[in-house]
Amino acid sequence: MASAPVRLGIIGYGIMGERLLRAALDHDPAVLTVAGVWDPSAPAMARLKAELPQVVQIESAAAVIEACDCLYIASPPASHLAYARDAFARGRAVFCEKPLAVDVADAEAFVGEAAKSGARAGINFPFASSFAVDQLRAWMKDGVTGEVQRIDIEIGFAAWPRPWQVDAASWLDARAQGGFTREVGSHFLFLARRLFGPLTLQSHSVAYPEAGKSERSIAVTLTAGSLPVTLSGGVGITDKPDHNLFRISGPQGAIRLRDWSVAEKQAPDGSWQQAPDALPNEKMRPLVLQRQLDKVAALTRGGIQDLATLAEAAEVQRVVEVILKG
Repeated sequence: MASAPVRLGIIGYGIMGERLLRAALDHDPAVLTVAGVWDPSAPAMARLKAELPQVVQIESAAAVIEACDCLYIASPPASHLAYARDAFARGRAVFCEKPLAVDVADAEAFVGEAAKSGARAGINFPFASSFAVDQLRAWMKDGVTGEVQRIDIEIGFAAWPRPWQVDAASWLDARAQGGFTREVGSHFLFLARRLFGPLTLQSHSVAYPEAGKSERSIAVTLTAGSLPVTLSGGVGITDKPDHNLFRISGPQGAIRLRDWSVAEKQAPDGSWQQAPDALPNEKMRPLVLQRQLDKVAALTRGGIQDLATLAEAAEVQRVVEVILKG
């Protein structure tokens, strides 16, 4: 007898909540359906009603948890753990946006609580389901780089927040919960950790030139397993709204992930050649989210999946918060 579809409840209808909601609405309804959405913002709920009137609007966070099998938490970071604990108390699975939290001690306590109780949880680091990351792995397995020697990560922005995030600038451009290191840098730290091993911070610097605003530049050295890693980032260093590179180098050559979704390898003449099936992020993102949602369904049912774990997210968070303290 086939299993009933997983009922996904959503807290938060900002940009991330909307993206995952749309992916869930397009998903196989035999696998996953949307139980409903709640956001404390009346304008957000009005926008949801106007854009997706077929989606059930639920009156409170508690009611979303009651209605779902798995809770997706897409609210600002400081609220994540409270919602997740409430969901665990009701026996629900949790799929949470990163960062796991901004309070490192509370996050670590939460990871311990979840492990002790056997709670089902994953964090939405989409590189866990990235087709481009699959390509990087295949190239490494085929010896394109030889034995990997180093990782170099660059992230840059024309302005912060990015244009599609300006409605959330009140927290995304504040030091308490925002900044590009938490919002973007964490993804690439997770990727380094997933591919090469535990993260150990070596040195770091951060600049806060605008009073009351989030960071405008970082320079970091660390290791992932035994590999040296550099991470640099800044605002106003590119004319692109969002530009990033994740480069893997070895004695035989180099490969990289560019702008979230494009896998490339370096030719002998130094030029970069993209994988034949590469797509720009706006086209690839929905496909990656479909893979993520398949894994969310497996998580909820207690099946095998490789979503980012709470422990991985907490490790990334520890590194990020130390960087931001300067």
